[in-house]
Amino acid sequence: MKDLFVKRFEYYKSLGDKAFDQLTDDQIFWQYNEESNSIAVIVKHIAGNMLSRWTNFLTEDGEKSWRHRDEEFVNTFKTKDEVLEFWEKGWKCLFDALNQINDENLYATIYIRGEAHPVIDAILRQLAHYPYHIGQIIYLAKMIKNEDWKTLSIARNKSQEFNNEMNNKFSQKDTDSNSSPVCFQNSPEVRDEYKQ
Repeated sequence: MKDLFVKRFEYYKSLGDKAFDQLTDDQIFWQYNEESNSIAVIVKHIAGNMLSRWTNFLTEDGEKSWRHRDEEFVNTFKTKDEVLEFWEKGWKCLFDALNQINDENLYATIYIRGEAHPVIDAILRQLAHYPYHIGQIIYLAKMIKNEDWKTLSIARNKSQEFNNEMNNKFSQKDTDSNSSPVCFQNSPEVRDEYKQ
């Protein structure tokens, strides 16, 4: 289970990383208007949340007394490098915490702002929260780059081509692994009546 969580978080981190690779220092601080967050501010919030939630997460409340959430929405960074350094610090804290998870503590009770959560629920909560903000980062980056944006997903008007590639890739694996007990006759799990 832990490996699955790590894989999913790594995927969303990689989307943010690929967006940052396309941005200049100035672009990472761009705001649509006074009420909008820059990418730098969104990073400050995500990483601030990660540091609070995942530092000593098994023994301390996830909303630390040293966290000042409102200040996460005020930019204090001067360079893109500072933004990325804080981004990496937050992710390191998260991944270090995930490495502490095992079958014995997956359903242990931890607390966020005094509210009890099984560890697995706290993970799922953040697996919804971080991609929400990473989507904001990508949306802003795409607006900023406009026609120079390099897609992080399936290219426009290329869905069928992508689907064909994926089907070819996984159909070969499926025949090797016999993942379905009903569809593949070589699987030891297939009941006799389904064998031909």
